[in-house]
Amino acid sequence: MTSSATVRIMSAEEIAARGGGDTVFLRFPERATLFAEREMRLRQLAGAGHALGDYLGFMADLVHEQQRALQSMPAVPLPGAEAVDRAARDGVPLLPAADWPRDMAWRDLARRMAAALLPRAPEGGRDVLRRLAEADDVYLERQADLLLNGLATGLDMAAAPLLGGTLQVYWTHLLLSVQAAHQGQGSPFGRIDDETACPCCGSRPTASITRTSGESLGQRYLHCSLCNLEWHMVRGKCPHCLSTQSLAYQSLDLADAVGEDSASRATAAKVQAETCDDCGHYLKIAHTDRDPFVDPVADDLASLTLDLLVAETGKQRHGVNFMLLFGAPEPLLEDESPPGKR
Repeated sequence: MTSSATVRIMSAEEIAARGGGDTVFLRFPERATLFAEREMRLRQLAGAGHALGDYLGFMADLVHEQQRALQSMPAVPLPGAEAVDRAARDGVPLLPAADWPRDMAWRDLARRMAAALLPRAPEGGRDVLRRLAEADDVYLERQADLLLNGLATGLDMAAAPLLGGTLQVYWTHLLLSVQAAHQGQGSPFGRIDDETACPCCGSRPTASITRTSGESLGQRYLHCSLCNLEWHMVRGKCPHCLSTQSLAYQSLDLADAVGEDSASRATAAKVQAETCDDCGHYLKIAHTDRDPFVDPVADDLASLTLDLLVAETGKQRHGVNFMLLFGAPEPLLEDESPPGKR
């Protein structure tokens, strides 16, 4: 049976001291490569004999359509100068997922993506895609509200990955469009009062990822589940409750993972779960120093065995991955915020 290895980590102060250099707070996605690189990672994982190979392959097809869509998104309404100033003044996200008025472009995109995926979809998923390709506006908006507000009751679980993927394209487009509109004026995005939430849209992260840039060694960034923005949070601090007292790493014990497929064993070496005994939550972390091609979304999906293992200890998943809403061992969308959160 697969077991886990737990390692206590350095304090936040020790990690910050060792990091050195100036750490960039925000890392923006690249419009031309974001989903293309994720697609390549998913196909690499699917083609390595992974137990979820077929599903990873279909998610790669979905991500391929995301890249095509992001490259050709039309202009959409953006926040004005007054809204930018107000968000900065109030310490809140500029493009809040639950409250930002969505343009009809996202609904048209959802239907087009469903139709494009239909010829490549496995037989079991074709009815869902046909339904989405012909879905009316009321259904699409209702499902988006459920997804973006973290509500499971009434959510169409079969349709959630494609609808979530469409909303990812829309919000990533919003993020990059606002950033481009303010080029040379300073970024309209910055720190907000809730450091556990995305500074752009207020969403939870999918996972975190360590990145090395210049003299900043192995800095941890949280990767937004919706707009793909990454924001820095020092390692040694729980991304759910901000505790620095009881954070630990858990990973699949490779020595005992002989029953797993080779791809799952390889992923285990690059992805860990950061667990917190204070709040009982965990978030995965992917390490680019162990594999420069790791992707926080793709590798989170490919390490589902780790979720199952950590869930057995009673820990609750903090991250959200729209591709993991199928058969999740724990609800990935919480109905309530933890104490002290907005």
